[in-house]
Amino acid sequence: MTHSDILILGGGIVGLGTGYSLSQKYPGKTITVLEKESILGAHQTGHNSGVLHSGIYYKPGSLKAQNCREGKALMEAFCDQQGIAYQRVGKVIVAVDESELPTLQMIFERGQANGVDCQMIDQARLHELEPYANGIAAIHVPEAGITDYKHVIARFAEIIEANGGTVVLNARVTDIQERADRVTAVTTQGEFSADFLINCTGLHSDRLTRMTADTVPAQIVPFRGEYFELKPEARFLCNGLIYPVPNPDFTFLGVHLTRMIDGGVECGPNAVLAFAREGYNKLDINIGDLWETFAYPGFRRMAKMYWRAGLGEMWRSASKAAFVKALQKLVPDIRAEHMIPAPAGISGAGNQARWGHAG
Repeated sequence: MTHSDILILGGGIVGLGTGYSLSQKYPGKTITVLEKESILGAHQTGHNSGVLHSGIYYKPGSLKAQNCREGKALMEAFCDQQGIAYQRVGKVIVAVDESELPTLQMIFERGQANGVDCQMIDQARLHELEPYANGIAAIHVPEAGITDYKHVIARFAEIIEANGGTVVLNARVTDIQERADRVTAVTTQGEFSADFLINCTGLHSDRLTRMTADTVPAQIVPFRGEYFELKPEARFLCNGLIYPVPNPDFTFLGVHLTRMIDGGVECGPNAVLAFAREGYNKLDINIGDLWETFAYPGFRRMAKMYWRAGLGEMWRSASKAAFVKALQKLVPDIRAEHMIPAPAGISGAGNQARWGHAG
Protein backbone atom coordinates (compact mmCIF):
# COMPACT_ATOMS: atom_id res chain seq x y z
CA MET A 1 0.00 0.00 0.00
CA THR A 2 1.23 3.48 -0.94
CA HIS A 3 0.67 6.28 1.60
CA SER A 4 0.56 10.00 0.82
CA ASP A 5 -0.37 13.11 2.72
CA ILE A 6 -2.99 14.02 0.09
CA LEU A 7 -4.79 11.71 -2.34
CA ILE A 8 -6.64 13.23 -5.30
CA LEU A 9 -9.09 11.21 -7.37
CA GLY A 10 -9.36 12.35 -10.99
CA GLY A 11 -6.73 13.31 -13.56
CA GLY A 12 -8.61 16.07 -15.33
CA ILE A 13 -8.01 19.78 -15.00
CA VAL A 14 -9.83 19.99 -11.65
CA GLY A 15 -7.84 17.16 -10.07
CA LEU A 16 -4.49 18.16 -11.52
CA GLY A 17 -5.13 21.86 -10.89
CA THR A 18 -5.90 21.01 -7.28
CA GLY A 19 -2.74 18.92 -7.04
CA TYR A 20 -0.64 21.69 -8.56
CA SER A 21 -2.07 24.34 -6.21
CA LEU A 22 -1.53 22.18 -3.13
CA SER A 23 2.02 21.33 -4.21
CA GLN A 24 2.76 25.07 -4.37
CA LYS A 25 1.08 25.88 -1.05
CA TYR A 26 2.41 22.86 0.86
CA PRO A 27 5.74 21.91 -0.77
CA GLY A 28 6.56 19.45 1.98
CA LYS A 29 3.42 17.36 1.50
CA THR A 30 3.35 14.23 -0.65
CA ILE A 31 0.55 14.21 -3.24
CA THR A 32 -0.80 11.32 -5.32
CA VAL A 33 -3.26 11.78 -8.20
CA LEU A 34 -5.22 8.74 -9.41
CA GLU A 35 -6.72 8.61 -12.92
CA LYS A 36 -8.86 5.72 -14.14
CA GLU A 37 -7.97 6.15 -17.83
CA SER A 38 -4.69 5.46 -19.62
CA ILE A 39 -4.21 9.17 -20.40
CA LEU A 40 -4.83 12.40 -18.49
CA GLY A 41 -7.79 14.60 -19.35
CA ALA A 42 -9.58 11.87 -21.28
CA HIS A 43 -13.06 13.22 -20.64
CA GLN A 44 -14.30 16.76 -19.96
CA THR A 45 -10.84 18.34 -20.06
CA GLY A 46 -10.06 16.77 -23.42
CA HIS A 47 -13.49 17.50 -24.93
CA ASN A 48 -13.89 21.23 -24.45
CA SER A 49 -13.27 24.27 -26.62
CA GLY A 50 -10.60 25.81 -24.40
CA VAL A 51 -12.38 29.09 -23.66
CA LEU A 52 -11.09 31.38 -20.90
CA HIS A 53 -14.42 32.71 -19.66
CA SER A 54 -14.82 36.11 -18.06
CA GLY A 55 -17.64 35.50 -15.55
CA ILE A 56 -20.00 37.97 -17.20
CA TYR A 57 -23.18 35.88 -16.78
CA TYR A 58 -22.97 35.09 -13.10
CA LYS A 59 -24.79 36.81 -10.27
CA PRO A 60 -22.52 39.50 -8.78
CA GLY A 61 -20.95 38.40 -5.52
CA SER A 62 -21.71 34.73 -6.13
CA LEU A 63 -19.08 32.04 -5.67
CA LYS A 64 -19.31 31.20 -9.38
CA ALA A 65 -18.52 34.80 -10.31
CA GLN A 66 -15.60 34.99 -7.88
CA ASN A 67 -14.15 31.63 -8.96
CA CYS A 68 -14.47 32.46 -12.65
CA ARG A 69 -12.77 35.84 -12.31
CA GLU A 70 -9.99 34.59 -10.07
CA GLY A 71 -9.55 31.38 -12.04
CA LYS A 72 -9.18 33.18 -15.35
CA ALA A 73 -6.52 35.48 -13.94
CA LEU A 74 -4.62 32.57 -12.40
CA MET A 75 -4.84 30.55 -15.63
CA GLU A 76 -3.48 33.39 -17.73
CA ALA A 77 -0.66 33.96 -15.24
CA PHE A 78 0.18 30.23 -15.30
CA CYS A 79 0.21 30.17 -19.11
CA ASP A 80 2.51 33.21 -19.16
CA GLN A 81 4.83 31.62 -16.64
CA GLN A 82 4.96 28.25 -18.39
CA GLY A 83 5.00 29.45 -22.00
CA ILE A 84 1.61 27.89 -22.85
CA ALA A 85 -0.19 29.58 -25.72
CA TYR A 86 -3.36 31.55 -25.06
CA GLN A 87 -5.04 34.44 -26.86
CA ARG A 88 -7.51 37.12 -25.84
CA VAL A 89 -9.61 36.88 -28.99
CA GLY A 90 -12.61 38.71 -27.52
CA LYS A 91 -16.25 37.76 -27.34
CA VAL A 92 -19.49 39.34 -28.51
CA ILE A 93 -22.88 38.50 -27.02
CA VAL A 94 -25.30 39.44 -29.76
CA ALA A 95 -28.95 40.58 -29.58
CA VAL A 96 -30.67 39.82 -32.88
CA ASP A 97 -33.93 41.66 -32.11
CA GLU A 98 -35.39 44.14 -29.63
CA SER A 99 -36.94 41.44 -27.42
CA GLU A 100 -33.42 40.41 -26.34
CA LEU A 101 -32.26 43.89 -25.34
CA PRO A 102 -33.48 43.78 -21.70
CA THR A 103 -31.59 40.53 -21.06
CA LEU A 104 -28.54 41.92 -22.86
CA GLN A 105 -28.63 44.96 -20.58
CA MET A 106 -28.94 42.77 -17.50
CA ILE A 107 -25.91 40.70 -18.56
CA PHE A 108 -23.94 43.90 -19.18
CA GLU A 109 -24.76 45.16 -15.70
CA ARG A 110 -23.68 41.84 -14.21
CA GLY A 111 -20.43 42.05 -16.12
CA GLN A 112 -19.71 45.52 -14.82
CA ALA A 113 -20.52 44.47 -11.25
CA ASN A 114 -18.19 41.47 -11.60
CA GLY A 115 -15.30 43.64 -12.82
CA VAL A 116 -15.39 42.27 -16.37
CA ASP A 117 -13.86 44.43 -19.11
CA CYS A 118 -16.98 44.81 -21.28
CA GLN A 119 -18.73 47.44 -23.38
CA MET A 120 -22.19 47.77 -24.86
CA ILE A 121 -21.73 48.30 -28.62
CA ASP A 122 -23.96 49.18 -31.55
CA GLN A 123 -24.39 47.40 -34.86
CA ALA A 124 -21.63 49.36 -36.58
CA ARG A 125 -19.03 48.44 -33.94
CA LEU A 126 -20.22 44.82 -33.95
CA HIS A 127 -19.55 44.62 -37.68
CA GLU A 128 -16.06 46.05 -37.17
CA LEU A 129 -15.30 43.22 -34.75
CA GLU A 130 -17.27 40.44 -36.44
CA PRO A 131 -18.16 41.48 -40.01
CA TYR A 132 -20.43 38.48 -40.59
CA ALA A 133 -22.35 38.59 -37.32
CA ASN A 134 -26.02 39.53 -37.33
CA GLY A 135 -27.38 41.75 -34.57
CA ILE A 136 -28.78 45.12 -33.59
CA ALA A 137 -26.58 45.47 -30.48
CA ALA A 138 -24.03 43.45 -28.55
CA ILE A 139 -21.77 43.27 -25.54
CA HIS A 140 -18.08 43.19 -26.39
CA VAL A 141 -15.85 41.34 -23.91
CA PRO A 142 -12.29 41.94 -25.16
CA GLU A 143 -10.70 39.98 -22.31
CA ALA A 144 -12.38 36.65 -23.24
CA GLY A 145 -9.76 34.21 -24.48
CA ILE A 146 -8.83 30.72 -25.57
CA THR A 147 -6.14 28.18 -24.68
CA ASP A 148 -5.49 24.43 -24.84
CA TYR A 149 -6.28 22.79 -21.50
CA LYS A 150 -4.58 19.54 -22.49
CA HIS A 151 -1.27 21.41 -22.56
CA VAL A 152 -2.14 22.99 -19.21
CA ILE A 153 -2.80 19.68 -17.45
CA ALA A 154 0.32 18.09 -18.90
CA ARG A 155 2.35 20.85 -17.26
CA PHE A 156 0.39 20.51 -14.00
CA ALA A 157 1.31 16.81 -13.91
CA GLU A 158 4.99 17.54 -14.62
CA ILE A 159 5.16 20.06 -11.77
CA ILE A 160 3.40 17.74 -9.33
CA GLU A 161 5.89 14.98 -10.08
CA ALA A 162 8.85 17.36 -10.01
CA ASN A 163 7.78 18.34 -6.49
CA GLY A 164 7.81 14.71 -5.32
CA GLY A 165 4.23 13.80 -6.12
CA THR A 166 2.91 10.88 -8.15
CA VAL A 167 0.39 10.60 -10.97
CA VAL A 168 -0.98 7.07 -11.45
CA LEU A 169 -2.87 6.07 -14.61
CA ASN A 170 -5.27 3.12 -15.10
CA ALA A 171 -6.22 3.40 -11.42
CA ARG A 172 -9.99 3.05 -11.33
CA VAL A 173 -11.32 3.37 -7.79
CA THR A 174 -13.49 0.43 -6.71
CA ASP A 175 -13.88 1.24 -3.02
CA ILE A 176 -13.03 3.89 -0.45
CA GLN A 177 -12.36 2.84 3.13
CA GLU A 178 -12.26 5.32 5.99
CA ARG A 179 -10.47 4.79 9.29
CA ALA A 180 -9.76 7.12 12.17
CA ASP A 181 -6.20 7.83 11.03
CA ARG A 182 -6.41 7.50 7.24
CA VAL A 183 -8.56 7.01 4.16
CA THR A 184 -7.79 4.32 1.60
CA ALA A 185 -8.74 4.13 -2.09
CA VAL A 186 -8.90 0.58 -3.42
CA THR A 187 -8.08 0.68 -7.15
CA THR A 188 -7.20 -1.48 -10.11
CA GLN A 189 -3.55 -0.48 -9.46
CA GLY A 190 -3.59 -1.42 -5.78
CA GLU A 191 -4.42 0.43 -2.57
CA PHE A 192 -3.51 4.05 -1.89
CA SER A 193 -3.94 5.63 1.53
CA ALA A 194 -3.68 9.23 2.64
CA ASP A 195 -4.44 11.62 5.48
CA PHE A 196 -6.79 13.55 3.18
CA LEU A 197 -8.75 12.50 0.08
CA ILE A 198 -10.15 14.94 -2.50
CA ASN A 199 -12.79 13.82 -5.00
CA CYS A 200 -12.32 15.47 -8.44
CA THR A 201 -13.91 12.77 -10.59
CA GLY A 202 -16.20 14.95 -12.68
CA LEU A 203 -19.08 13.00 -14.18
CA HIS A 204 -18.57 10.23 -11.61
CA SER A 205 -18.12 12.48 -8.56
CA ASP A 206 -21.51 11.56 -7.09
CA ARG A 207 -20.72 7.85 -7.34
CA LEU A 208 -17.38 8.27 -5.58
CA THR A 209 -19.10 10.35 -2.91
CA ARG A 210 -21.55 7.51 -2.27
CA MET A 211 -18.60 5.30 -1.34
CA THR A 212 -18.09 7.46 1.75
CA ALA A 213 -21.54 8.91 2.46
CA ASP A 214 -25.10 7.63 2.74
CA THR A 215 -26.47 10.49 0.63
CA VAL A 216 -25.10 12.97 -1.91
CA PRO A 217 -26.33 16.56 -2.38
CA ALA A 218 -27.03 16.06 -6.10
CA GLN A 219 -26.81 13.48 -8.85
CA ILE A 220 -24.98 13.90 -12.13
CA VAL A 221 -27.22 13.94 -15.21
CA PRO A 222 -25.09 13.69 -18.38
CA PHE A 223 -25.79 15.94 -21.37
CA ARG A 224 -23.92 15.59 -24.62
CA GLY A 225 -22.72 18.79 -26.23
CA GLU A 226 -22.72 18.20 -29.98
CA TYR A 227 -20.51 20.33 -32.23
CA PHE A 228 -19.72 21.02 -35.82
CA GLU A 229 -16.50 22.59 -37.11
CA LEU A 230 -16.16 25.10 -39.91
CA LYS A 231 -14.14 23.94 -42.87
CA PRO A 232 -10.90 25.92 -43.33
CA GLU A 233 -12.33 27.93 -46.23
CA ALA A 234 -15.21 29.16 -44.02
CA ARG A 235 -13.25 30.10 -40.89
CA PHE A 236 -13.22 33.76 -41.95
CA LEU A 237 -16.86 33.95 -40.77
CA CYS A 238 -15.74 34.17 -37.13
CA ASN A 239 -12.83 36.15 -35.65
CA GLY A 240 -13.30 35.35 -31.96
CA LEU A 241 -16.25 34.16 -29.90
CA ILE A 242 -19.80 34.88 -31.08
CA TYR A 243 -22.56 34.09 -28.57
CA PRO A 244 -26.34 34.61 -28.57
CA VAL A 245 -28.26 36.27 -25.76
CA PRO A 246 -29.16 33.26 -23.59
CA ASN A 247 -32.61 32.37 -22.40
CA PRO A 248 -32.48 33.36 -18.70
CA ASP A 249 -34.83 30.48 -17.78
CA PHE A 250 -32.65 27.80 -19.41
CA THR A 251 -29.43 26.27 -18.10
CA PHE A 252 -27.47 26.25 -21.36
CA LEU A 253 -26.13 29.21 -23.33
CA GLY A 254 -27.33 28.30 -26.82
CA VAL A 255 -25.33 27.45 -29.96
CA HIS A 256 -22.40 29.77 -30.59
CA LEU A 257 -19.17 30.04 -32.57
CA THR A 258 -15.77 29.59 -30.93
CA ARG A 259 -12.38 30.36 -32.41
CA MET A 260 -9.95 27.65 -31.22
CA ILE A 261 -6.32 28.09 -30.24
CA ASP A 262 -5.27 26.04 -33.29
CA GLY A 263 -7.15 28.40 -35.64
CA GLY A 264 -10.22 26.23 -36.13
CA VAL A 265 -13.78 27.37 -35.43
CA GLU A 266 -16.29 25.21 -33.54
CA CYS A 267 -20.04 25.68 -33.77
CA GLY A 268 -22.31 24.52 -30.96
CA PRO A 269 -23.04 22.97 -28.63
CA ASN A 270 -26.39 21.38 -29.08
CA ALA A 271 -27.26 19.98 -25.64
CA VAL A 272 -29.10 16.65 -25.52
CA LEU A 273 -29.53 14.04 -22.82
CA ALA A 274 -26.73 11.48 -23.06
CA PHE A 275 -27.67 7.82 -22.62
CA ALA A 276 -24.34 7.13 -20.89
CA ARG A 277 -22.10 9.21 -18.66
CA GLU A 278 -19.35 8.79 -21.20
CA GLY A 279 -21.70 8.69 -24.18
CA TYR A 280 -19.83 10.84 -26.68
CA ASN A 281 -21.58 9.23 -29.64
CA LYS A 282 -25.33 9.27 -30.27
CA LEU A 283 -25.58 5.48 -30.14
CA ASP A 284 -23.64 5.07 -26.89
CA ILE A 285 -26.02 3.57 -24.32
CA ASN A 286 -25.37 2.41 -20.78
CA ILE A 287 -28.53 0.92 -19.27
CA GLY A 288 -27.36 1.52 -15.70
CA ASP A 289 -26.56 5.18 -16.37
CA LEU A 290 -29.84 5.68 -18.18
CA TRP A 291 -31.86 4.07 -15.38
CA GLU A 292 -30.15 6.31 -12.81
CA THR A 293 -31.07 9.38 -14.83
CA PHE A 294 -34.76 8.52 -15.27
CA ALA A 295 -35.09 7.42 -11.65
CA TYR A 296 -33.65 10.68 -10.33
CA PRO A 297 -36.40 13.10 -9.17
CA GLY A 298 -34.19 16.08 -10.02
CA PHE A 299 -34.06 15.05 -13.66
CA ARG A 300 -37.82 14.57 -13.81
CA ARG A 301 -38.34 18.06 -12.39
CA MET A 302 -35.93 19.53 -14.91
CA ALA A 303 -37.57 17.67 -17.79
CA LYS A 304 -40.98 18.97 -16.73
CA MET A 305 -39.70 22.55 -16.66
CA TYR A 306 -37.69 22.50 -19.89
CA TRP A 307 -39.37 19.91 -22.11
CA ARG A 308 -40.05 22.40 -24.91
CA ALA A 309 -36.43 23.53 -25.00
CA GLY A 310 -35.38 19.88 -24.79
CA LEU A 311 -37.41 18.99 -27.86
CA GLY A 312 -35.71 21.81 -29.74
CA GLU A 313 -32.28 20.50 -28.76
CA MET A 314 -33.27 16.99 -29.85
CA TRP A 315 -34.51 18.29 -33.20
CA ARG A 316 -31.23 20.11 -33.84
CA SER A 317 -29.41 16.90 -32.91
CA ALA A 318 -31.37 14.96 -35.52
CA SER A 319 -31.35 17.65 -38.21
CA LYS A 320 -28.22 19.39 -39.47
CA ALA A 321 -30.48 21.87 -41.27
CA ALA A 322 -32.06 22.86 -37.95
CA PHE A 323 -28.61 23.25 -36.39
CA VAL A 324 -27.51 25.47 -39.28
CA LYS A 325 -30.70 27.55 -38.98
CA ALA A 326 -29.93 28.26 -35.33
CA LEU A 327 -26.40 29.38 -36.23
CA GLN A 328 -27.68 31.57 -39.06
CA LYS A 329 -29.44 33.76 -36.51
CA LEU A 330 -25.94 34.82 -35.46
CA VAL A 331 -24.04 34.46 -38.75
CA PRO A 332 -26.43 34.40 -41.74
CA ASP A 333 -23.73 33.45 -44.27
CA ILE A 334 -23.10 30.03 -42.68
CA ARG A 335 -24.22 27.14 -44.88
CA ALA A 336 -24.50 23.41 -44.24
CA GLU A 337 -21.69 22.73 -46.68
CA HIS A 338 -19.37 24.87 -44.51
CA MET A 339 -19.66 22.49 -41.55
CA ILE A 340 -18.31 19.06 -40.68
CA PRO A 341 -19.00 17.04 -37.49
CA ALA A 342 -16.63 17.65 -34.56
CA PRO A 343 -16.06 15.59 -31.39
CA ALA A 344 -18.76 15.91 -28.74
CA GLY A 345 -18.35 16.57 -25.03
CA ILE A 346 -20.31 15.56 -21.95
CA SER A 347 -21.29 17.92 -19.17
CA GLY A 348 -23.22 17.30 -15.97
CA ALA A 349 -26.52 19.13 -15.46
CA GLY A 350 -29.36 18.98 -13.01
CA ASN A 351 -29.94 21.24 -10.05
CA GLN A 352 -27.85 24.06 -11.50
CA ALA A 353 -28.10 27.79 -11.42
CA ARG A 354 -28.96 29.66 -14.59
CA TRP A 355 -26.22 29.70 -17.23
CA GLY A 356 -24.42 27.00 -15.32
CA HIS A 357 -21.87 26.01 -17.95
CA ALA A 358 -19.91 29.03 -18.99
CA GLY A 359 -19.20 32.59 -18.05
